[in-house]
Amino acid sequence: MSTPHISAKKGDIAKIVLMPGDPLRAKFIADTFLENVVQFNTVRNMFGFTGEYKGKKISVMGSGMGMPSIGIYSYELYNVYDVETIIRIGSAGGYTADMKIYDVILASGAYSESTYALAQSNETKNILKPSLELNELIIETAKELNIPMHIDLIHSSDVFYRQNTDYLEKVKEIGCKAVEMESFALFNNANVLNKKAACLLTISDSFVIEEITTPEERQTSFTKMMQIALEAAIKL
Repeated sequence: MSTPHISAKKGDIAKIVLMPGDPLRAKFIADTFLENVVQFNTVRNMFGFTGEYKGKKISVMGSGMGMPSIGIYSYELYNVYDVETIIRIGSAGGYTADMKIYDVILASGAYSESTYALAQSNETKNILKPSLELNELIIETAKELNIPMHIDLIHSSDVFYRQNTDYLEKVKEIGCKAVEMESFALFNNANVLNKKAACLLTISDSFVIEEITTPEERQTSFTKMMQIALEAAIKL
Protein backbone atom coordinates (compact mmCIF):
# COMPACT_ATOMS: atom_id res chain seq x y z
CA MET A 1 0.00 0.00 0.00
CA SER A 2 1.55 3.28 -1.09
CA THR A 3 0.78 6.80 0.11
CA PRO A 4 0.78 10.06 -1.91
CA HIS A 5 4.40 10.55 -0.79
CA ILE A 6 5.91 7.06 -0.37
CA SER A 7 5.66 4.38 -3.05
CA ALA A 8 6.66 1.43 -0.85
CA LYS A 9 4.55 -1.62 -0.06
CA LYS A 10 3.97 -2.99 3.43
CA GLY A 11 7.08 -4.89 4.45
CA ASP A 12 9.45 -2.84 2.29
CA ILE A 13 10.38 -0.58 5.19
CA ALA A 14 12.07 -1.77 8.38
CA LYS A 15 10.73 -1.16 11.88
CA ILE A 16 13.68 1.19 12.44
CA VAL A 17 14.29 4.19 10.16
CA LEU A 18 17.23 6.57 10.21
CA MET A 19 16.05 9.90 8.83
CA PRO A 20 18.42 12.59 7.59
CA GLY A 21 16.93 15.71 6.07
CA ASP A 22 18.89 15.38 2.84
CA PRO A 23 17.85 12.47 0.57
CA LEU A 24 21.41 12.36 -0.78
CA ARG A 25 22.65 11.77 2.76
CA ALA A 26 20.20 8.87 2.93
CA LYS A 27 21.77 7.47 -0.26
CA PHE A 28 25.26 7.95 1.18
CA ILE A 29 24.33 6.00 4.32
CA ALA A 30 22.78 3.19 2.29
CA ASP A 31 25.77 3.00 -0.06
CA THR A 32 28.36 3.22 2.71
CA PHE A 33 26.97 1.23 5.61
CA LEU A 34 24.19 -1.11 4.45
CA GLU A 35 24.25 -4.44 2.61
CA ASN A 36 21.62 -5.99 0.33
CA VAL A 37 20.12 -2.57 -0.27
CA VAL A 38 16.78 -2.07 -2.01
CA GLN A 39 15.44 1.38 -2.84
CA PHE A 40 11.81 1.68 -1.78
CA ASN A 41 11.07 5.32 -2.64
CA THR A 42 11.84 7.84 -5.36
CA VAL A 43 8.66 9.93 -5.17
CA ARG A 44 9.63 13.63 -5.24
CA ASN A 45 13.27 12.40 -5.14
CA MET A 46 12.85 11.76 -1.42
CA PHE A 47 14.98 8.64 -1.54
CA GLY A 48 14.35 5.74 0.79
CA PHE A 49 16.37 2.54 1.13
CA THR A 50 16.17 -0.67 3.13
CA GLY A 51 19.17 -2.88 3.78
CA GLU A 52 21.03 -4.73 6.48
CA TYR A 53 23.55 -3.46 8.99
CA LYS A 54 25.39 -6.27 10.75
CA GLY A 55 22.44 -8.51 9.90
CA LYS A 56 19.77 -6.11 11.21
CA LYS A 57 17.13 -4.81 8.79
CA ILE A 58 17.27 -1.02 8.79
CA SER A 59 15.77 1.64 6.53
CA VAL A 60 17.03 5.12 5.81
CA MET A 61 14.98 7.88 4.21
CA GLY A 62 15.21 11.63 3.71
CA SER A 63 12.71 13.86 5.49
CA GLY A 64 13.16 17.09 3.57
CA MET A 65 13.51 20.46 5.29
CA GLY A 66 11.16 21.80 7.93
CA MET A 67 8.41 20.50 10.17
CA PRO A 68 5.67 20.18 7.55
CA SER A 69 7.92 17.90 5.49
CA ILE A 70 9.16 15.60 8.27
CA GLY A 71 5.65 15.75 9.71
CA ILE A 72 4.24 14.11 6.59
CA TYR A 73 6.94 11.48 6.14
CA SER A 74 7.27 10.46 9.77
CA TYR A 75 3.48 10.22 10.22
CA GLU A 76 3.13 7.96 7.19
CA LEU A 77 6.08 5.80 8.25
CA TYR A 78 4.63 5.35 11.71
CA ASN A 79 0.95 5.08 10.81
CA VAL A 80 0.93 3.32 7.42
CA TYR A 81 4.16 1.33 7.35
CA ASP A 82 4.23 0.23 11.00
CA VAL A 83 7.61 1.80 11.71
CA GLU A 84 8.30 1.72 15.44
CA THR A 85 11.41 3.89 15.74
CA ILE A 86 12.74 6.91 13.86
CA ILE A 87 16.14 8.38 14.65
CA ARG A 88 16.61 11.74 13.00
CA ILE A 89 20.24 12.34 11.97
CA GLY A 90 20.57 15.93 10.88
CA SER A 91 22.61 19.11 10.91
CA ALA A 92 22.31 22.01 13.33
CA GLY A 93 23.63 25.47 14.01
CA GLY A 94 25.42 25.98 17.30
CA TYR A 95 24.16 28.72 19.62
CA THR A 96 27.08 28.56 22.08
CA ALA A 97 30.86 28.52 21.80
CA ASP A 98 31.14 25.00 23.22
CA MET A 99 29.26 23.65 20.20
CA LYS A 100 32.13 23.17 17.76
CA ILE A 101 31.82 22.27 14.07
CA TYR A 102 31.35 18.48 13.68
CA ASP A 103 30.35 18.04 17.35
CA VAL A 104 27.52 15.55 17.89
CA ILE A 105 24.50 16.50 19.98
CA LEU A 106 21.62 14.34 21.18
CA ALA A 107 18.41 16.29 21.73
CA SER A 108 17.08 15.98 25.27
CA GLY A 109 14.06 17.95 24.07
CA ALA A 110 12.98 20.33 21.32
CA TYR A 111 11.69 23.82 22.03
CA SER A 112 9.71 25.55 19.29
CA GLU A 113 7.52 28.57 18.60
CA SER A 114 5.90 26.48 15.84
CA THR A 115 2.16 25.79 15.80
CA TYR A 116 2.75 22.34 14.27
CA ALA A 117 1.81 20.36 17.39
CA LEU A 118 -1.14 22.63 18.17
CA ALA A 119 -2.54 22.26 14.66
CA GLN A 120 -1.84 18.53 14.46
CA SER A 121 -3.12 17.37 17.82
CA ASN A 122 -4.05 20.37 20.01
CA GLU A 123 -0.75 19.97 21.85
CA THR A 124 0.00 23.24 23.67
CA LYS A 125 3.48 22.43 25.04
CA ASN A 126 6.34 24.31 23.43
CA ILE A 127 8.96 21.78 24.54
CA LEU A 128 8.50 18.20 23.37
CA LYS A 129 10.58 15.25 24.47
CA PRO A 130 12.08 12.31 22.59
CA SER A 131 11.73 8.71 23.79
CA LEU A 132 13.65 8.42 27.06
CA GLU A 133 14.45 4.73 26.58
CA LEU A 134 15.78 5.36 23.07
CA ASN A 135 17.89 8.31 24.24
CA GLU A 136 19.39 6.19 27.00
CA LEU A 137 20.30 3.52 24.44
CA ILE A 138 21.96 6.13 22.21
CA ILE A 139 23.93 7.54 25.15
CA GLU A 140 25.14 4.06 26.06
CA THR A 141 26.10 3.39 22.44
CA ALA A 142 28.08 6.62 22.09
CA LYS A 143 30.03 5.74 25.24
CA GLU A 144 30.81 2.28 23.87
CA LEU A 145 32.07 3.83 20.63
CA ASN A 146 34.07 6.43 22.58
CA ILE A 147 32.41 9.23 20.60
CA PRO A 148 31.94 12.45 22.61
CA MET A 149 28.35 13.66 22.50
CA HIS A 150 26.52 16.67 23.93
CA ILE A 151 23.07 16.02 25.43
CA ASP A 152 21.08 19.23 25.38
CA LEU A 153 17.83 21.01 24.61
CA ILE A 154 17.60 22.18 21.01
CA HIS A 155 15.54 24.79 19.18
CA SER A 156 13.31 23.66 16.31
CA SER A 157 12.65 26.70 14.15
CA ASP A 158 10.17 27.26 11.32
CA VAL A 159 12.42 29.93 9.84
CA PHE A 160 15.94 29.64 8.44
CA TYR A 161 16.39 33.25 7.32
CA ARG A 162 15.20 35.65 10.02
CA GLN A 163 14.98 39.41 9.65
CA ASN A 164 15.82 40.01 13.30
CA THR A 165 17.86 38.37 16.03
CA ASP A 166 15.61 39.17 19.00
CA TYR A 167 14.74 35.49 19.42
CA LEU A 168 18.36 34.52 20.17
CA GLU A 169 18.29 35.90 23.69
CA LYS A 170 15.06 34.02 24.46
CA VAL A 171 16.16 30.62 23.17
CA LYS A 172 19.44 30.90 25.05
CA GLU A 173 17.56 31.77 28.25
CA ILE A 174 15.42 28.66 27.73
CA GLY A 175 18.63 26.64 27.44
CA CYS A 176 18.77 25.75 23.74
CA LYS A 177 22.29 24.93 22.59
CA ALA A 178 21.62 24.48 18.88
CA VAL A 179 18.97 25.02 16.23
CA GLU A 180 17.45 22.83 13.52
CA MET A 181 14.04 22.66 11.84
CA GLU A 182 12.44 19.23 12.22
CA SER A 183 12.60 17.49 15.59
CA PHE A 184 9.64 19.19 17.29
CA ALA A 185 7.29 17.74 14.65
CA LEU A 186 8.94 14.32 14.79
CA PHE A 187 8.62 14.15 18.57
CA ASN A 188 4.98 15.25 18.37
CA ASN A 189 4.11 12.52 15.86
CA ALA A 190 5.87 9.88 17.93
CA ASN A 191 4.02 10.98 21.07
CA VAL A 192 0.64 11.05 19.30
CA LEU A 193 1.10 7.61 17.73
CA ASN A 194 2.83 5.98 20.72
CA LYS A 195 6.05 5.39 18.79
CA LYS A 196 9.74 6.07 19.48
CA ALA A 197 11.80 8.99 18.22
CA ALA A 198 15.19 10.53 18.87
CA CYS A 199 17.32 13.20 17.28
CA LEU A 200 21.07 13.10 16.70
CA LEU A 201 22.62 16.21 15.18
CA THR A 202 26.01 17.29 13.90
CA ILE A 203 26.96 20.94 14.26
CA SER A 204 27.39 22.24 10.71
CA ASP A 205 27.69 25.97 11.42
CA SER A 206 27.71 28.36 14.33
CA PHE A 207 26.14 31.60 15.46
CA VAL A 208 29.24 32.46 17.52
CA ILE A 209 32.17 30.87 15.64
CA GLU A 210 33.05 31.78 12.05
CA GLU A 211 33.06 28.24 10.70
CA ILE A 212 30.70 26.47 8.32
CA THR A 213 30.57 23.16 6.46
CA THR A 214 29.95 22.79 2.72
CA PRO A 215 26.88 21.03 1.26
CA GLU A 216 29.16 18.15 0.23
CA GLU A 217 30.52 17.80 3.77
CA ARG A 218 26.98 17.75 5.14
CA GLN A 219 26.15 14.83 2.84
CA THR A 220 29.20 12.68 3.51
CA SER A 221 31.21 13.79 6.57
CA PHE A 222 28.75 13.48 9.44
CA THR A 223 29.73 9.86 10.00
CA LYS A 224 30.02 9.88 13.80
CA MET A 225 26.30 10.43 14.35
CA MET A 226 25.57 7.87 11.62
CA GLN A 227 27.70 5.26 13.41
CA ILE A 228 26.02 5.98 16.75
CA ALA A 229 22.56 5.68 15.21
CA LEU A 230 23.37 2.46 13.35
CA GLU A 231 24.98 0.79 16.35
CA ALA A 232 22.06 1.82 18.56
CA ALA A 233 19.59 0.51 15.97
CA ILE A 234 20.97 -3.03 16.03
CA LYS A 235 20.23 -3.20 19.76
CA LEU A 236 16.52 -2.51 19.26
